[in-house]
Amino acid sequence: MAVRGAASRPASGPVVLPGVWPVVLTTERLDLVPLHPSHAEEMAGVLSDPALHSFIGGEPLPPDALRARYERLAAGSPDPGVVWCNWVLRLRAGRELVGTVQATVEPARGRAELAWVVGTPWQGRGLAAEAARALAGRLRELPVGLLVAHVHPDHAASAAVAAACGLRPTPHRQDGEVRWESGGGPDGPTGRA
Repeated sequence: MAVRGAASRPASGPVVLPGVWPVVLTTERLDLVPLHPSHAEEMAGVLSDPALHSFIGGEPLPPDALRARYERLAAGSPDPGVVWCNWVLRLRAGRELVGTVQATVEPARGRAELAWVVGTPWQGRGLAAEAARALAGRLRELPVGLLVAHVHPDHAASAAVAAACGLRPTPHRQDGEVRWESGGGPDGPTGRA
């Protein structure tokens, strides 16, 4: 079912893009649950491997610092033209959290930037691609025509996730990362900046 609508700001709380956030999305093996500060303690363990941060940057955060970050994300973007959509990935078998997906959506521009991360113990199972495909599919149902991701040129697994979402690499670079994009249609990248 296609979901249509522009972003709106409730009397209090984050900007909401109908049909994207804060709804639970499901895949064959995962529940994509809207991120909440209460996820911080478990997610601190999921993201605790320092090697995981070699491509995503930063370092593992303790639960209290991650909670503060999640509080900022859950509050929503301070820019009224931007919608932050963040989910934790809950593996249905076992019910544990295994990673995150996110989209920074600019409804007026019809654009969304995607990102994903899966904790080291759960990598290599196709979970990031499964979650990112679900998110990309939901965004394509909305008036979001341009999907973008930035992938480190040496991160083959993340490039495979981008490709699984229908994105293709472009010649554009940002902070040393390759810009991948899809116009949402069969023609692929639009070349828009």
